[in-house]
Amino acid sequence: MSSVLNVTRSILGQPWRWRALAADGRDGFGTDDLVTQILLARGCPRELLDITRAPSIRAFMPDPSIFRDMDRAATRLADAVEAGESIAIFGDYDVDGATSAALLIRVLRDLGVEARPYIPDRMTEGYGPSAEALLRLANEGASLIVTVDCGAQAFDALAAAHDAGIEIVVVDHHKCTAQLPLAHALVNPNRLDEDEGAAHGHLAAVGVCFLLAAALVRTLRERDFFAGRIEPKLIDLLDIVALGTVADVAQLRGLNRAFVAQGLKVMAQRKNIGVAALIEASRLTRAPTCSDLGFALGPRINAGGRVGKSDLGVRLLTTRDPAEAREIAAELDALNEQRRAIEGDVQAEADAMIAADARVAVVAGQGWHAGVIGIVAGRLKERLGRPAIVIAIDEHGVGKGSARSIPGVDLGAAILAAKEHGLIVAGGGHAMAAGLTIDADAIPALAAFLEERLGDAIDRAREDRALVLDAVLATGGVNPDLVDSLEAGGPYGMGWPAPRIAAGPVRIVKADVVGNGHVRVIASGQDGPSLKAVAFRAADTPLGHALLAAPPHRRLWLAGRIKRDDWGSRPAAEMHLEDAAWAD
Repeated sequence: MSSVLNVTRSILGQPWRWRALAADGRDGFGTDDLVTQILLARGCPRELLDITRAPSIRAFMPDPSIFRDMDRAATRLADAVEAGESIAIFGDYDVDGATSAALLIRVLRDLGVEARPYIPDRMTEGYGPSAEALLRLANEGASLIVTVDCGAQAFDALAAAHDAGIEIVVVDHHKCTAQLPLAHALVNPNRLDEDEGAAHGHLAAVGVCFLLAAALVRTLRERDFFAGRIEPKLIDLLDIVALGTVADVAQLRGLNRAFVAQGLKVMAQRKNIGVAALIEASRLTRAPTCSDLGFALGPRINAGGRVGKSDLGVRLLTTRDPAEAREIAAELDALNEQRRAIEGDVQAEADAMIAADARVAVVAGQGWHAGVIGIVAGRLKERLGRPAIVIAIDEHGVGKGSARSIPGVDLGAAILAAKEHGLIVAGGGHAMAAGLTIDADAIPALAAFLEERLGDAIDRAREDRALVLDAVLATGGVNPDLVDSLEAGGPYGMGWPAPRIAAGPVRIVKADVVGNGHVRVIASGQDGPSLKAVAFRAADTPLGHALLAAPPHRRLWLAGRIKRDDWGSRPAAEMHLEDAAWAD
């Protein structure tokens, strides 16, 4: 394929390369079917093709006991279930935290225990457990508190709880230091002392919670707890496992692929009252896709924690009342619109502050809404191709920051190192995303520290930056049958990128600006039907300028993802453009 198309510098200034070698080092393209090519090119060994093509929980599920403290956590929860203890679930305010809390609450409910959810307010309480919140839950009767998607760095809060005789089980996936907080059990595949479980460090917290639920049910089964009782159907909870996994941008390989593939099947049945209401509020009339989890359902759950009530997501995913579900989903939809408006204002101010020579984009603003800084950081990272940290400073001079990274640059480890150097008050995360608390006066020192620590890794990552292609087609090849073939290689997401196709060469028949700066294109090839394409938020970029001003006699190659076009009455496909290159 490389002999057909060789682009060394595109309109966006990058080379185009081919994802051409199979995982075993053999060039399998041209002899394998398209789906097999896709799987091999993403690192799947040939001997695992069958189970990767149709990922099942049975094929990828590990024995939960391989994780440190898993059996200890399951035993303590089983004791609490049998004794009818009061259990509180302390979760984070994002989608992974909401789905993690909801999963354990629903499992415990099926086991006869109504666990109490507690989601801290992002603005007044901040991230993770506080001593005050844990002591209050204990004073209100909780004899066991389970923290989900948080707790791995909550040293002071868990020490205070330990001193007060409160038993805590931590279920997390964020980066750990060598020192661990005091807890009855701490289940986290990213513990530094983890052995076999370390292979599952890419799991989101909701995936770790699913493994804990499986261990809990197994423990109770061994105790004959289910004599005369019905076991919880954990498979029915895979829809919320998939939602939390995709929304937390966890790598879609191994067990995560099975979680998402099977979870989407469960979601299509709309058995979960809350998920069904959320789908309806998102105005989806078809079965949700992996992309919908990240861009339609996830943001609405997140909106509660960002600009509204932090517990709305958990309430939606655990309610048994369809009317309440519709009411909460409508509220989350409205909050999501509010979030978009706030985000736009912060984005505009942040864009104006970017230092051209900084390898880590660090921007801070007084009075910025802390609930949208993560989204803004993500957009900056995508636009700049380098890590970005956005910090909202309050009236007391304390900054809450959200950081997003690029492949090959471990930002979570860098934030932990900054904490150890005393540059930030608190912080943690994983390779691609992290959060922090910092005194405003220390922001320049943090920026300098990250430049020094991450600069070489960023330079290497950016030098390797290229648009990676899977296939080149004539315009007639972009059709609904191609969409079906490509979808068979999914689900796609972080660590398992959706196929990128080059099409052409084409001439631009029509190009105009629609919506919020999107460039809509109709292109014609030398033979065959025309091609519909759109470049999102590209009107003010070199790509948008080239498309809008392309002379009719010049031809281009277009590159992007192929998506199903749902607007017409007949099945159709369109290209979501990411780049283009002149063909002559």
